[in-house]
Amino acid sequence: MPYPTNLKYTKEHEWISVDGSIGTVGITDYAQNSLGDIVFVELPKVGDTLTAHAIFGSVESVKAVSDLYSPVSGTVTAINEALNDAPETINTEANTTWIMKIELSDPAEVEGLLSSTDYDTFTSEETGH
Repeated sequence: MPYPTNLKYTKEHEWISVDGSIGTVGITDYAQNSLGDIVFVELPKVGDTLTAHAIFGSVESVKAVSDLYSPVSGTVTAINEALNDAPETINTEANTTWIMKIELSDPAEVEGLLSSTDYDTFTSEETGH
């Protein structure tokens, strides 16, 4: 499964796209596929201060509830409120549907995240395929 090369990835299955000091965060196609039909997204609040790898919300599907982990440290600058009415958008457009935007407090943290190739290898090892 090809993952966009312009994104960085976490082992908890989030992606981040960085533009200047702002990171846009969503969950991967692998994550949405594992979860199944998404019915609810718990969003952080604008102004929340997050730490890298700390829980910032959750995604609820018909099968399970999965915590969301921030790929980087920083302050939430925006949330995708459209997900309140249409959380299933993540199922159809996981690689482009964002959950939050965050102002990075330590841009160097992005360098420690997985490339698309590394993430593909990681998910292949996780599934045994």
